Amino acid sequence: MHRDLTRPLAGKTAIVTGAGRGLGRAEALELGRLGAAVVVNDYGQGGRDGSGEASHGPAEEVAEEIRTAGGRATAHVGDVADFNTARGLVRLAVDTYGALDILVNNAGILRDRMVFSMSEDEWDSVIRVHLKGHFNTTRFAAAHWRERSKAAGGGPVHGRVVNTSSEAFLAGSPGQPNYAAAKGGIVGLTLSTAGALAKYGVTANVICPRARTRMTEDVFPDAEFTADGRPDPLSPEHVAPLVGYLASPQATGVNGQVFVVHGGMVAIVERPRVAAKLDAAGDVFGFAELDGLLTPYFGERRGEGFAAVEVLSLKRG
Repeated sequence: MHRDLTRPLAGKTAIVTGAGRGLGRAEALELGRLGAAVVVNDYGQGGRDGSGEASHGPAEEVAEEIRTAGGRATAHVGDVADFNTARGLVRLAVDTYGALDILVNNAGILRDRMVFSMSEDEWDSVIRVHLKGHFNTTRFAAAHWRERSKAAGGGPVHGRVVNTSSEAFLAGSPGQPNYAAAKGGIVGLTLSTAGALAKYGVTANVICPRARTRMTEDVFPDAEFTADGRPDPLSPEHVAPLVGYLASPQATGVNGQVFVVHGGMVAIVERPRVAAKLDAAGDVFGFAELDGLLTPYFGERRGEGFAAVEVLSLKRG
């Protein structure tokens, strides 16, 4: 049988959360273009801080775009940070299309504040939508894939999780301690999921996109084209193809990776490792120098084979 390479997701079903606008919309349209039936989730609130009443408009508009292009799509309005709503979202995909194969978590809000001024609610709300929202949908999708694998005699199933983090978790965005923490938590959640579900044939990966959306309007000014007339390199449409690839059968061997993606560029984030320390002037301490500086703090334990400084590479064991 010849696979249609223009529609590698034909017969698959995807959920995309936060898909009414921006990145989620671009990802939902891309998965639909590649042949997947798409459940388009969006809470539809007016503000990027999560304010406003829920609305069917954004999710239904994207679902209609997919249907107009010849695809299959269903709109879902709901807050994925609510455990039972996430359960219902996964059930909707399975009941409507027979199974769930792809989960793209994208929903999020912003409530920026410096750490010394942040309120408890500003912290809790961002952690809830980003991190708990990612967990909720992943939890029910994972249970679905595990049951499918058991029904198939323990064999692998096509299951894909693509979670959305941010370079804020690497750089520690100063005015976004809640957002940076949530995005770091999403990476940890994804790597744990990748290890837990690999035996079922399921993969889980993270993208850190740079894109011009409502969430980044304070970071990137509006621009549809560059000065020389080329398409905007920060358009969400440049991120969507990586999501399409990670959702596809061709990405079976890609699991537990963190990607930075924008403008046609894809980079893999290396696992963290301890290599050196910067002093106040920005100079790099050599290992011998740092070892000497730390020796007084370790005292007699150095004689017990206790090393103050080692090169440490963090690898999954």
